[in-house]
Amino acid sequence: MDGTLFDSMWMWHLVEAEYMSRFEEKPGRDFTEILRFLNMQEVTEFIRVEYGVVKAVEEVTSEVNAMMEDFYFRKVLLKPGVFSVLDMFRSRGIKMCVATATDRYLVEGALKKAEIFGYFERIFTCGEEKTNKKSPDIFNRAAAFLGTDNKETLVFEDALFPVKSAKNAGFPVVGVYDEAAVMHQDEIKALCDIYCLSMDEILDRM
Repeated sequence: MDGTLFDSMWMWHLVEAEYMSRFEEKPGRDFTEILRFLNMQEVTEFIRVEYGVVKAVEEVTSEVNAMMEDFYFRKVLLKPGVFSVLDMFRSRGIKMCVATATDRYLVEGALKKAEIFGYFERIFTCGEEKTNKKSPDIFNRAAAFLGTDNKETLVFEDALFPVKSAKNAGFPVVGVYDEAAVMHQDEIKALCDIYCLSMDEILDRM
């Protein structure tokens, strides 16, 4: 969802940096990339250990999510071309799921705000599935729900670790450019079956 459907990864970076500033800490250079494959509970555990935040995981998770609520519920924007791609898939009878590291209530709020909630058969979150995107578990479970073989199920991703996970599990992967993953673009391009700078390109490429 983040970085593919929505232009939102930059906001996560700002919020995490703002949150850690409360403890007079600054996120490391690789912090945004770490966010892209861990579930929210793992992110908060990382913050606690790496930056010495003396709070329970549940408390940190709740506080960070609360900082994201206004953005997801009122401000988040779809990436260019997303609406048209979703319409194309639905018109062809292609079922879709969301598989994301973001917590469910934020996901549902964002999808409803953007008026695309009804396009998806189900939402899979890493937190609920007790996994992260370094593993293909969440993709496998989504494909099983859809009733499709991995080799016939497209995974849309913007970050290196999830792309690797999906490819290693036999999924064809559509890479979508996101500025937050720019340092890994060459590797992502090499791994993906299709790579697009914008979702607009999918309409012509498929």
